[in-house]
Amino acid sequence: MRVGFIGLGIMGKPMSKNLLKAGYELVVLSKNKGAAELVAAGAVQANTPKEVAEKADIIITMLPNSPEVKEVVLGPDGVIEGAKPGCVVVDMSSIAPLASQEIAGRLAEKGIHMLDAPVSGGEPKAIEGTLSVMVGGSEEVFDKCYDVMKAMAASVVRTGDIGAGNVAKLANQIIVAINIAAMSEALVLAAKVGVKPELVFQAIRGGLAGSTVLDAKAPLVMDRYFEPGFRINLHIKDLSNVLETSQEVGVPLPLTSSVMEMMQELTANDMGDCDHSSLIRYYEKLAGIEVSRQR
Repeated sequence: MRVGFIGLGIMGKPMSKNLLKAGYELVVLSKNKGAAELVAAGAVQANTPKEVAEKADIIITMLPNSPEVKEVVLGPDGVIEGAKPGCVVVDMSSIAPLASQEIAGRLAEKGIHMLDAPVSGGEPKAIEGTLSVMVGGSEEVFDKCYDVMKAMAASVVRTGDIGAGNVAKLANQIIVAINIAAMSEALVLAAKVGVKPELVFQAIRGGLAGSTVLDAKAPLVMDRYFEPGFRINLHIKDLSNVLETSQEVGVPLPLTSSVMEMMQELTANDMGDCDHSSLIRYYEKLAGIEVSRQR
């Protein structure tokens, strides 16, 4: 089975490498230099999404947001122009659920199947091949693509029909954002009253307050390492999709709205390309304290 992969950024490049390691033939397309590295590892490079689709049975997209996915899949020289009936588009981007349904509807007119399959875990888990994948689409198509997705992930779960994968991802991004905010409040409080944040982290991580977010982000914060595993700008994009969807269905999300405002303030202060753990800097500025490992 030949797999096409479009979008070789922070997440897409390591995901593609794991497909090669799993033995899949790979056709790649990227606007950045990631394609050359994949070609050196054995992939075939294509020049357009249409060409990727012509050469692949399953076409994976890993792109920033809904407009980019629509352009690559449905636009001129897009996937829809090259894919054969029976092919599957697996969109692993994080986009609005209604956009997934719209794209899937257009593809279905040509006999092309689709899964929306956004991921969670950030760059470290993309490199390890231990992502969590949340999938929307028919059970038959899910079963056909399961092994391909599992080559990049520790967990692959079908959550329902088209759009359900991105609904699950929106829920994930709400929880991650609010967890980082809660961690930031707690560690800033500890630092302000003179208790070492490292010891607070060690004390609480095994209890009810422990979480994957805490384990992943607290050490980075205390080491003052804010290189992007997942950029604030991308989390803002996801929360924009969350709030847009919540307005469409009439669900109030006051905590999400508050964290969104904090992230937007950081972006206004040139931190949009920093890791989302930089949310702690919002609290540090208010409290006049910096959270770091105290020797």
